Amino acid sequence: MSTKKTGIDQQLIRDLAEILNETQLTEIEVEQDDLRIRVSRQSSGYQTMVAAPAPAAPAPTVTASAPAAPAADTGKNAVTSPMVGTAYRAASPEAQAFVEVGQKVREGQTLLIIEAMKTMNQIPSPRAGTVTAILFEDAQPVEYGEPLIVIE
Repeated sequence: MSTKKTGIDQQLIRDLAEILNETQLTEIEVEQDDLRIRVSRQSSGYQTMVAAPAPAAPAPTVTASAPAAPAADTGKNAVTSPMVGTAYRAASPEAQAFVEVGQKVREGQTLLIIEAMKTMNQIPSPRAGTVTAILFEDAQPVEYGEPLIVIE
């Protein structure tokens, strides 16, 4: 005999909000059985949306492969992806890239954009320095923690 859980799992919502804080994401959505929960960060705090049942959709298939590891030691100088998504070097296909190899950048300057759940997230430079390597191709899927740009 199975029992169906009623009500919303408030601990799950708290955990999702904590993930937002830790990863600097602006929005996160999870889907489990007939329940979908989205937590997004707004300037005034958090917004939670719950929808049930979730529409049935086939799981997306990722066919792109990750690039080979760079020969240079990225170590502590690498700027890593704070989220899973698609990385873009420019604001639009026609626009100039945010940064190029050899360019000096300042702390807080936008390095790239990562699209996650239809939200464009600007990724700022954590420090001033010179871009010595760009480790991803434009419109490439990236994983959390993946090195993207090296700043010396």
